[in-house]
Amino acid sequence: MGLMVKVDKIASVVSRLALPDEIELTTTLESRSGNAVVVRVLPVGPSSQELELVDGRMIKMFGGDIVVGALGRRRALRGWPGDVPSDARVGDRLAILNRGGVIGVPAADTGRTSPLACEVIGMPLVDGRIPNLKDDTLPEAPTLAGLSLPPLGIVSGTCMQSGKTNFLSKLTQGLTKAGVRVAAGKLTGVACLRDLFAMRDNGAVRTASFQDSGYPSTAGLEHGELVAMARAVIVDLARSHPDVILLELGDGLIGDYGVVDVLTDDEIRAAIRVHAFCASDLAGAWAGDRYCRDAGLDVDLYSGPVTDNLVGVEYIEAHLDRPAVNAGKHPARLAEVVLGLLDMADRKVS
Repeated sequence: MGLMVKVDKIASVVSRLALPDEIELTTTLESRSGNAVVVRVLPVGPSSQELELVDGRMIKMFGGDIVVGALGRRRALRGWPGDVPSDARVGDRLAILNRGGVIGVPAADTGRTSPLACEVIGMPLVDGRIPNLKDDTLPEAPTLAGLSLPPLGIVSGTCMQSGKTNFLSKLTQGLTKAGVRVAAGKLTGVACLRDLFAMRDNGAVRTASFQDSGYPSTAGLEHGELVAMARAVIVDLARSHPDVILLELGDGLIGDYGVVDVLTDDEIRAAIRVHAFCASDLAGAWAGDRYCRDAGLDVDLYSGPVTDNLVGVEYIEAHLDRPAVNAGKHPARLAEVVLGLLDMADRKVS
């Protein structure tokens, strides 16, 4: 038996692995995306970083904490980019790249701030092997053909923090109040459970994401692998017999997370009934419209900070010829617009 170690915090990225807080540790490491890894947090400066635990609680990390996360890649524009190390050894200095506990080699330039540094102390052993996120995943769904699927409502955006999760949460709440059974999920991004919890808190009867298919993030995934994952999530959500499936595409339309790969897949596109686009400003809304048109994609409505006042709303509705609704200010109006697009205008928001 290897060394037994009591860990202080288990990150949400490994939630499906159900690891105990006392684990057997190996110092013979394998650097592979999704492998669980045990690190010691290095001394923290004036501002400490938060970590999301497996139960969704968000807590601070402190120097000396023993944390279990998973190796992964991140390519966020407003966040800390990093990669799976080419090799991993005890004593290597890595970084905790996001709140979900994705761990990797930080990029040379991480922006105005730096991710929380950590030191590798080993990897867990379960039944004699290193656990990987792929050990417990949703069943494969190689095709959607022949399946009876509800309509899909998808939200994409210009970038992270463009209002997509707020949009989906408010829409889930509004549709639920109208008696619509909603399942919701996330198809691209980096592992973190808080978006799924927000969907559940607002009425979703079932949630799932790329994380449930064994990925710490979708950054850099090959097209076929990404589309197969997205189909598996959609099929899993359909098992709850919802009236509609709402899906968030994390990060931006342009980027490394595969948003366009999902939107342009023939089988997924055939099931989409509503495509919403969130933007921070008018240039972003205009560019999103142009980019989607060039890719043969429709945008049905706009939201996000660009709709915070009438200037954005009026421009979009006049020049892009689509409704623009602020999800935070007008959630009932948002639900009514989407119900119309779903041919469910007979449902009324209570």
